[in-house]
Amino acid sequence: MNLKKYLTLTRAGIIESLQFRLSAFIMVIGNMLYLIVVYFLWKAIYDSVGNQPINGMSFYDTLIYLVLATALSGFMEMYTVWEMGRNIQSGKIVLDLLRPMEYRKYLFWSYSGSFVTQFFFTFLPTFIVVAVLTHGAIPMGINLLYFVISVVMAVSINYSIDFIVGTICIYTESIWGINIMKQVVVMLLSGATVPLAFFPETLRKVVSCLPFQSIYNAPLTLLLNGDPDPVYVLQTLGIQLLWVVVMLLAGKLFWRVSLRRITVNGG
Repeated sequence: MNLKKYLTLTRAGIIESLQFRLSAFIMVIGNMLYLIVVYFLWKAIYDSVGNQPINGMSFYDTLIYLVLATALSGFMEMYTVWEMGRNIQSGKIVLDLLRPMEYRKYLFWSYSGSFVTQFFFTFLPTFIVVAVLTHGAIPMGINLLYFVISVVMAVSINYSIDFIVGTICIYTESIWGINIMKQVVVMLLSGATVPLAFFPETLRKVVSCLPFQSIYNAPLTLLLNGDPDPVYVLQTLGIQLLWVVVMLLAGKLFWRVSLRRITVNGG
């Protein structure tokens, strides 16, 4: 693999992201407002039970988890579905398919620059603030390495899901409703909206068999566990790796089959 040409797309993505600084600022403000709502919502929930731990999680455990989940979601968001939908509707997809690079790879690396900017402008500042304000509630040890490995695989799984949903636009020629539904399902079943520890046991078992929990719950659980059990770490990373392969193959197969039915309305 010629890494240089992919890194060129990453560099272009970074430059493009920096051109829309106001958009990034508005996103940060929006996330802050969301976190304020989350704080008061869960404060009310824990006040109602006398500030006792719920399902093994204290108020601050829950708050730290959700704050980092919000920062992580901002870091991993790629808007792949919207891009694919617009390109299919406008006919630009034909030009993209003529490029000397596989469309799936081109789309990923085109958005990879946003990972760099969002990491430094969103996730890293949030992580530092939470670590400082909670006085060491986030362990700083081998768990950080596990977290990084887990996030890399989470990005791959999240992108594969987006790519599959974007491919559906070939059939529907409209993506708005499908993408909104996808976002709700992913955010809920991944633990980004409500920690999976709060789910009923039966539902939690069902969710554990789906790829969504590998996007946010898996990396955050590894991050917040200062002395993780090696068996649990291997099991968690192993399940993520399995979903990376499954979703990658599923996305490629679905895309290959769907290309036979593509129609161009514009372009």
